[in-house]
Amino acid sequence: MLNALLTALFGCAHERTTFPLTPVPRAGSSTKDPAFVGAYVACLDCGKEFRYDWAEMRIGEPVMRPREPAVRERQLDMSMS
Repeated sequence: MLNALLTALFGCAHERTTFPLTPVPRAGSSTKDPAFVGAYVACLDCGKEFRYDWAEMRIGEPVMRPREPAVRERQLDMSMS
């Protein structure tokens, strides 16, 4: 209860995160693709993703991924065609 109140007032502290993940680029894409961020962790409370530096073993800057249209928006576009 107290934790929920503090999170509402001050935002998430990102204390609970996943183990660092390093996705493998898809065939045909490169590591220059803006969707590829290298190693990252995700907050288990709010879902925000952060870069992860293996050399310093620290969480870095938030990951800014390009926004993809929602599945519902895609379905609407397809039905209008």
